[in-house]
Amino acid sequence: MRTLAFDGRMGASGDMLLGALVAAGADPSALDPVEEHLPVRYDVRSVTKNGIAATAVDVRHRDAAGGDDDRHDDSHGRDHHGHNGHDHDEAGHDDHGGDGHSHDTHDPHDDGHHHGHAEGAGPHRTYAEVVELVESMALPERVERDALAVFELLGEAEASVHGTDLTETHFHEVGADDAIADVVGVSLLLDDLDVERVVTTPLATGGGEVSMSHGTYPVPAPAVVEIAERADWSLRGGPVERELLTPTGAALLAHFAEGVAELPNLDVTASGYGAGGYDFDRYPNVIRAIVGTGEGGLSRDAITVLETNLDDATPEVLGGLQESLADAGARDVSVIPATMKKSRPGHLVKVVVKPEDAQRVARRLAEETGTLGVREHGAGHRWIADREIRTVEIEVEGSTYGVDVKLGTDGDGTVFDVSAEYDDAAAVARETGLPVREVARRAEAAANE
Repeated sequence: MRTLAFDGRMGASGDMLLGALVAAGADPSALDPVEEHLPVRYDVRSVTKNGIAATAVDVRHRDAAGGDDDRHDDSHGRDHHGHNGHDHDEAGHDDHGGDGHSHDTHDPHDDGHHHGHAEGAGPHRTYAEVVELVESMALPERVERDALAVFELLGEAEASVHGTDLTETHFHEVGADDAIADVVGVSLLLDDLDVERVVTTPLATGGGEVSMSHGTYPVPAPAVVEIAERADWSLRGGPVERELLTPTGAALLAHFAEGVAELPNLDVTASGYGAGGYDFDRYPNVIRAIVGTGEGGLSRDAITVLETNLDDATPEVLGGLQESLADAGARDVSVIPATMKKSRPGHLVKVVVKPEDAQRVARRLAEETGTLGVREHGAGHRWIADREIRTVEIEVEGSTYGVDVKLGTDGDGTVFDVSAEYDDAAAVARETGLPVREVARRAEAAANE
């Protein structure tokens, strides 16, 4: 299984992830759709951090006059949450300290104009406006879905911190051009890198305090903590008194990466380092990305679980939920007998859905059953086998019949489950007079040959 592993011991930010992905082999030209839809360009440069050659990617703003819109002195790094004299919103944009020192500059996107650093440049948008903008970019379907999921994580974290609703969330730095360029850019580069699995070791948060528009808080920032609750990976403090894990970096990895205690066994094919802006005495401020082939495993599928208790649903309604909820986007539906209040018999309905389908499926569940409330449990993900349908032929008394068989495989293609499709087996059984299970046995044996 082609795997991308991040080493999180120096945290992560949007621009660091951009740099790491380019350094690990992603094509910077994959970023072109962002430059076509936003007044920004990506400045890709070679830098050195404590003796480690790394790639820095800065998002630079093109102002209307084509002039220099540089608002910062970037030679010594910036703190994106206010240590450069600016206060930002809780889920503010992150550059992990700015540009740092560059060497052997190479900019494949140089178009001859002057560009300033885009931190906070452009309009600050609401969550709905960010969604509308991303949908207007004509991105590949998977890239658009990933980018929107990351912004939903950021929006939910912002809403949770401030006690508001997602639809009421107004992004500040996260809704600016450079933050959108970070999120969509990472999604595009990951799509170009074409890996099947992304993992990260525990992510360092740094230490100290962070200044925001609502006050000063200890590191990690509240939004980072909210996002970590929804993520599969774990946090670790230190190793320096600076903010190392930013909200955008956390949200990107919460969506894309599963957590591992240590780097997995990999046959390494590529690697690289993405640079942050700060320069530390003892620690190279980089995130390492390693691409390689690992042991086959099950695929990670992001899900959430909806459930409701029913004590007055008829058997006909319960029996129809499999079909009606599947039509709305449900991946799996379970109806479990339960004892309700006053010892009444009832049922617990549990529905597995993709996060982006949860609201639509919840509404359908309420419409079909009359329930007054649907609970959502953030299961995070499930592990699923790759599935393939193969048609096999079996012979019965000189006649040949086709039966579809479902194969379950791991990431390396190793088959560990073979199951005949019941409807096909039943049809052959009716025609031949054989028991259904005998038809299924013969079909599965043929698939195993």
